[in-house]
Amino acid sequence: MASHATAVLERLARSALLPACALSGGVVVSGFFFPDIVGSVVSGRGWLVLSLLFFGTGLAYLALLPVDDVDDAAPAAPYLLRVRHRSWRNWVGGFLAHQDPVTFGVPVLVLGGFFAARLLAPVRTGAVVAAAQHVAFRQFDWLFLGAMFLAVVYSLGLLVGPWGSIRLGGPDAEPDYTYPTYFAMVFTAGIAAGIVFWGPAESLFHYGSPPPTADADPRTAAAAVVALTYASFHWGVSAWSAYLVVGLPIAYFTHQHGAPLRVSTILTPFLGVDGLDSPLAKLVDVLAIFATIGGVATSVAFVGQQFLAGIDFQWSVTFGGPGALLFVAGLVVIYSISAESGVQRGIRRIAGVNLGLFALFALLLAVVGPRAYVADAGATALERYATDFVSMSFGPDGAWAADWTVWNWSWWFSWAPFAGLFLAALSNGRRVRTVVFTGVVATAAASVCWHLLFGATTLSFQRSGRVDVLAAVDAAGGSEAVAGFPVLAALPLSRLLLFSFLALIVVFIVTSADTSTLVVSILATKRGVAPTTGSVVFWGILQGLVAVAVLLVGGGESLQAAAVLTGGPFAVLSVVALVGLTLAFRRHERDGPTLAGRVRAAVADGASRRGDD
Repeated sequence: MASHATAVLERLARSALLPACALSGGVVVSGFFFPDIVGSVVSGRGWLVLSLLFFGTGLAYLALLPVDDVDDAAPAAPYLLRVRHRSWRNWVGGFLAHQDPVTFGVPVLVLGGFFAARLLAPVRTGAVVAAAQHVAFRQFDWLFLGAMFLAVVYSLGLLVGPWGSIRLGGPDAEPDYTYPTYFAMVFTAGIAAGIVFWGPAESLFHYGSPPPTADADPRTAAAAVVALTYASFHWGVSAWSAYLVVGLPIAYFTHQHGAPLRVSTILTPFLGVDGLDSPLAKLVDVLAIFATIGGVATSVAFVGQQFLAGIDFQWSVTFGGPGALLFVAGLVVIYSISAESGVQRGIRRIAGVNLGLFALFALLLAVVGPRAYVADAGATALERYATDFVSMSFGPDGAWAADWTVWNWSWWFSWAPFAGLFLAALSNGRRVRTVVFTGVVATAAASVCWHLLFGATTLSFQRSGRVDVLAAVDAAGGSEAVAGFPVLAALPLSRLLLFSFLALIVVFIVTSADTSTLVVSILATKRGVAPTTGSVVFWGILQGLVAVAVLLVGGGESLQAAAVLTGGPFAVLSVVALVGLTLAFRRHERDGPTLAGRVRAAVADGASRRGDD
């Protein structure tokens, strides 16, 4: 519970945030829809400051609203995700006293050592990381491809098989959140702003350079279908299965057998609950923290570039280093407040806002976009996705696969520790089948629909000559960040779409960064102790400092590649986790009804009732 002083401080903050949001929002909205009038009043970096102030104060106000006890959509946070709120005087002492010296100290030293090496020997550091990535993705591509295909097959087996009826937490356990809230938090935490960043861009790149085995010439109608197919493949069921095969074992051993909420809990069948303090278990958690901090921090830095590209596109304001640093600092404040406020306040509410804005933007894009082309090309791409799934899962060989498919699989596996752990913590009271459906099927469906919609719209404009998006990307030095803005500017309601797109960039990265901050705080805190306010603030700031270092020192690609390389160990660990989970299911769980059996029973019951009538 928050102290009285904390409650007073939050009340004062809310009283200041609301008018600041209203005033800055009025100027920003006017600047979008009446630029000729407001442009003479606000110019230059003022647009960035006002945009950050508007989005930041609005999200922070939402996070700091108290929980209404009569609101059944906002129960108390699951005990595994609670934050111990302390007064600011006890932040440092409470933080230091409860940190695990290994899982806290080693990732901090590794990140510090990486940037020191990058600063002192940038060329050699980049070369070492690039060489390691080349070996991993070319020599061990079979590992990533095989582990991901196994994840898909196993997920499908759980969805339709008898183990899907197992209820996590016991037969009488009740879910902590309503299903819409559960889905919103799972989806928005695991996808980050990558879906906004790559939505208009990935299909475009495949269109310009299709895979060598696709039998399609670049920039042709056939290449457009192949591009949409591979974008859907890279963001579809395979990708989300990586989270599931790490998260479900954690959920099962945590909720069924009392194991701690740790990524290393996947080793419970082999080490036992008491063995999760072993050096091997600590190593797993250290890798999880490094992968999370490195992955999310580089995403914050890259997404910052996309947001600034949008500001430049709308108001013709070019930002250098100070603008990027200001944006990152604003994000750190927002997601740290959200993480510290807890799951039942900031994380839950902002995830809901994110999902609602995502759905609204997609609906607007579907209404004003090239619907006929989207429907036709999207249907063809989906058909090809289904029929060519196995062949895409194991090829094509060579540089293209290493740069795209294998890289993507390693990236998803490197994010699996924090996304899987969060999925596990939220899944108490859910049946395994529901967890699989939500974590793989529903999330993949949302991702694929987005890429088909935005990607097909981009390709339609590119092919018709209405907008030369590839030329805009080339003009920006090959930066994917600019791809979406000329497309949206060419549509009806362009200003509304551009405004919503910038809002999505901010909200999506906040929903992943606040979750990753909370998860890392849990992993770095001693077993059995909830993280404190000081711990959450420390890791939130550290993520921001890493993002700032990427922008100042450089090496964003190197750090991202280093973080992605941790996907290799977690690809191996995912196979180990599935072996352990299978053994545990066979040892402890009775077979329940299969999905097919339940359907047959429902049909038979309906037939008998009609016969009685």
